[in-house]
Amino acid sequence: MIKPDRIVTTTCPYCGVGCNLQLHVKDEHIFKVTSPFDSPVNHGNLCVKGRFGYDYVYHPKRVTTPLVRRYLLEGNQELGNRHDAPNLGYQSRMPDHLIPTSWDWVETDWDTALNITADKLTEIYKRDGSDAMAVYACAKATNEDNYLLQKMYRAIFRTNNVDHCTRLCHAGSVVALQQATGSSAMSNTASQVIQNDVFIVTGSNTSENHPIIALQMKEAVRQHGAKMIVIDPRRIELVDFAEMWLPLKPGTNVPLFTAMAYVIVEENLVNHDFIDDRTEGYTEFLATLEEFTPEYAEGITGVPAEDIRKAARLYANANKAAIYWGMGISQLSHGTASALALINLAFLTGHIGREGTGLNPLRGQNNVQGASDMGCMPFHYPGYMRVDNDENAAKWEKTWNIESGGLSRKLGLTTTEILSNAHAGAGGIRALYIMGENPMMSEPNLNETRKHMEQLEFLVSQDIFMNESAAFADVFLPATPFAEKDGTFSNTDRRVQRVRAAHAPRGQARVDWQIICDLAQRIESKLGVVSAYWKYSNSEEILREMGSVNSDYAGITYDRIDKLGLIYPVPSMDHPGTPTLFTESFPRGRGKFHPLEYIPVMEEADDEYPFILTTGRVLEHWHGGSMTRNSVLNEAYPEARVEMHPADAEIHGIRNDDPVTVRSRRGEVVLRTTVTEKTSVGVVFIPFHFAEAAANILTNDALDPQAKIPEFKACAVQVFPARKKDLPNPDAIVNRGRY
Repeated sequence: MIKPDRIVTTTCPYCGVGCNLQLHVKDEHIFKVTSPFDSPVNHGNLCVKGRFGYDYVYHPKRVTTPLVRRYLLEGNQELGNRHDAPNLGYQSRMPDHLIPTSWDWVETDWDTALNITADKLTEIYKRDGSDAMAVYACAKATNEDNYLLQKMYRAIFRTNNVDHCTRLCHAGSVVALQQATGSSAMSNTASQVIQNDVFIVTGSNTSENHPIIALQMKEAVRQHGAKMIVIDPRRIELVDFAEMWLPLKPGTNVPLFTAMAYVIVEENLVNHDFIDDRTEGYTEFLATLEEFTPEYAEGITGVPAEDIRKAARLYANANKAAIYWGMGISQLSHGTASALALINLAFLTGHIGREGTGLNPLRGQNNVQGASDMGCMPFHYPGYMRVDNDENAAKWEKTWNIESGGLSRKLGLTTTEILSNAHAGAGGIRALYIMGENPMMSEPNLNETRKHMEQLEFLVSQDIFMNESAAFADVFLPATPFAEKDGTFSNTDRRVQRVRAAHAPRGQARVDWQIICDLAQRIESKLGVVSAYWKYSNSEEILREMGSVNSDYAGITYDRIDKLGLIYPVPSMDHPGTPTLFTESFPRGRGKFHPLEYIPVMEEADDEYPFILTTGRVLEHWHGGSMTRNSVLNEAYPEARVEMHPADAEIHGIRNDDPVTVRSRRGEVVLRTTVTEKTSVGVVFIPFHFAEAAANILTNDALDPQAKIPEFKACAVQVFPARKKDLPNPDAIVNRGRY
């Protein structure tokens, strides 16, 4: 039995649950992961990713030396650019037409890489101004990393073109909650599910996306007698534990939830005291309910009217009820409306503001909540302080030593808008800095995304692997994964927890916040200014600077979160944290009802494209796959599959394991079939982790007009048999690692 040199306590780098990990380290190498049984988040439980998905840290394809394109290093633009010469150092499984034919990489030292980066960013900023600059922050990086990256772009380049992957997962939920309550996070904690009498799970395959929360949901049903209502197009595992399953058609959330509201009002199950004391807009909301009868909703959603009535009664009559939702609610062109429909239900019944109740969007990545809290969005500074508010801007100008009026009050571009505005000329994005994101996997309609990437004049990738987006970069800055850095993550419960380095960075890799500080000082020197402070002795100093203005984090120190973490808001050093929000009031004063109308998905099934495609995750993998597909987990789930209902498969002559082509109006992929009753008739499912059959080649880039989130969850496709030889190379599929 191996005896560790040390055991390092840290936080899992995968989903938003934020499980506590114990990294067993021997000879500067993690060889085992366990979890403490007294953890308030996961009680010693871990999913397969948390338990085994750490070996990507040591993958031979990890980049640990700065890289630049040869033409930049030699200073001769006539040698070419990144789009027009053979690539000597990058191989991907993504279809050839999506990969740049790029001038080769050259290894270099940090001074050279950072000076080239600073020179090019400064040149473009001086020439084209703030509107030409944009940055993608990272939901996998720490709070401290993200705070400094948005600070650099706001304080130096004076732009609010700052965003991250929240735009692609829960932006609809964030906007809806801000509009209705004035806050955008979970109102309660996931562990409070055991206090629920009734709870709704919708748009969330919780067992695969948030496995430890799913364990708590099952415990609530088995041991505490809770009744669970699952509302989802697919027969996910939680259906086996549910009192009811409502298999709605993808994209029909608004009529279903509003029909439930209709029943609650019609049968006088309304909490009038709560509505009178705590909300506004109820009369206007009532005036729009008339058409949303359960029978009307049945015709749109496919869910029987009587089941809609039963679900409404269960939820309304509970003493304590809660709603948990995932990206099946938000990733729609009407994602904001879908989330507002859920919020209306909570306001109608008063199931919010108490333990065991609430509105609880389950956040996707490990620190997507924290990156949002840190201000990595185009409309908000840290703490969700609007950038177009003079009082807010003045606070950050003082903190960052910026002249009065120096920060931009102009709302920035979102993730989806940044690339679509990549072009020369007025208002065009010319330089993009990407920290840990991969838009060439995560954006919709990837054929179009590729065109936008090529329009950029200068692209920087700060990452740990050479991914599909880094292939377009001019400079690659090697960063560190969670096991080689200190800092904090904020989980879906709003719990701020410690991240600790297990060992020193590999090779020449550097911690993200240290890269940012070094680069920021070089840029300021080239601009001839010294404004914002960039010299920190440790990561805690960064968090304290942010907390000096953002009151939610004001009482959080590393000592206070050394063992258990704290759930913000923590407004003072003696405050114990706030597991349950809205106990007395909402941040906006009164909760606001929002009248809604049904707007279909932008692309419905028809005779030519008879199936609706929906996308999502599988248990063994994570988002773009840059971590799990460079891990032993890739051997557990090595290839993309499309799920199809047996009735559809029989009609189309498709058998289990058959290769098929899935084609939308934007592109096509070839992959094998899994024939299963997990999906519904007329609906097919593809996970979005696999570059060689990238689901987002197919997806629709229609946007929610308010949240600017794409419609990943519904687009029309064809499915037909393909030739086996058209499948990706099977040897590449089973070989661990993507490249």
